[in-house]
Amino acid sequence: MQLKQSPYLLYSDGKGNIFEDTSLFASGRSSWDAVSIDLNDWIELPKGGSLYELPERKAIGIDTLTGEMRLCEKGWAVAAFIPPAHTGFYIAAFESTPNAPTLPLFCYTAAGWFNNKFYVPAVRIENDIRQESVGYNQTEINSGAANLLTSYPHNRLVNHLMENCCQTYHCPAARNFSLGRWECPVPVSPACNANCLGCISFQPQEETITSTQDRLTFKPSAEEIVEFTVPHLETAPFPVVSFGQGCEGEPLLMWETIRESIIEIRKHSSKGSININTNGSNPDAVKKLCMAGLNSIRVSTNSVRKNIYEAYYRPNNYTFEALAESIKVVRSFGGWASINYFVFPGMTDSVDEYEALRKFIRETDLNMIQWRNFNIDPDWYLGKIGATETGERLGVGQLMQLIREEFPNLKFGYFNPPMERIKGNYELDFAH
Repeated sequence: MQLKQSPYLLYSDGKGNIFEDTSLFASGRSSWDAVSIDLNDWIELPKGGSLYELPERKAIGIDTLTGEMRLCEKGWAVAAFIPPAHTGFYIAAFESTPNAPTLPLFCYTAAGWFNNKFYVPAVRIENDIRQESVGYNQTEINSGAANLLTSYPHNRLVNHLMENCCQTYHCPAARNFSLGRWECPVPVSPACNANCLGCISFQPQEETITSTQDRLTFKPSAEEIVEFTVPHLETAPFPVVSFGQGCEGEPLLMWETIRESIIEIRKHSSKGSININTNGSNPDAVKKLCMAGLNSIRVSTNSVRKNIYEAYYRPNNYTFEALAESIKVVRSFGGWASINYFVFPGMTDSVDEYEALRKFIRETDLNMIQWRNFNIDPDWYLGKIGATETGERLGVGQLMQLIREEFPNLKFGYFNPPMERIKGNYELDFAH
């Protein structure tokens, strides 16, 4: 249902309480700029969403009487976390004070209030229910985790996935594994060949942000991997086995172990999909994995422009061009290829990025874009990559529409699809 007026601006009192300012409509942020938000772009804050206070940041809104942009002088700005399967169109608009601390690695979507409901400018981009908050019962997760730890008492990887990922960090993929369903995470690499500014598993001690989880500290063996992935493929609904997780470095640095694992897995199970989430830095390794039986790849990127990519990823011993080559390799084997596209309003939807994305899709024969919200402090990110001007912008919603029109076979989503979707039933109803 479309709103009849813009939602009101939200602010926090610094004590965990949130209020609306009815003299200001909520605005959004695109790159460095505060902008008005089209009424069609607002949806109710989805279940599983939450709100953040942004300390030492004053919210920017639109005066309800004059239509002019101005600061809200009350409290601190408020932003929304929107849950997986949703992509935000605008960041929360604010002006930082000199004392503003760097924000932790979450997404900061604009938010507003109208008729006793919270609203965000966003779209549900994915039908898959695999990370819905209502789908997680902690009692069942506890039981599932305990059963796995009992079943695989000497498996370091199962221990890591249950003790750390599932029960400490509440990783959705690890929780699903504990429940015996869908995508099973398989972290393999303690090392990385990129130095991403917003790395979620490793940050230098001198940095002002902290990683959201600890990185894997050992190299699992193929035997450890095969031991629990084969039963998962055999018994889970819509099963995916996925190398490359948030609690590790770059899985292609462990490609020999992954290849050995894939070969052994396929001796015991022909079911499901074997996927790798990667930076795509080693096309030769990707080819060897495809020859062993890799079904799909997801290459992560903040941009399909070399200068923006390298400013964020800071690659070691590989180049931006490797990403496209890795995708082409997988497509040449008939595999499924996605990009994990970090959406930053004002950068992702710039005209320059749009033109580069069109070229990238055409050249790689890409199957899917996973439109992921970029979890990063916007001021910190733009400052670190030196983006003072981002040029003309389309709006994230308009960008999506233009790409859909030009590439009707390209799928939009948020998660790695299981084999049932890859093979053609892409609009699969996961609720049943």
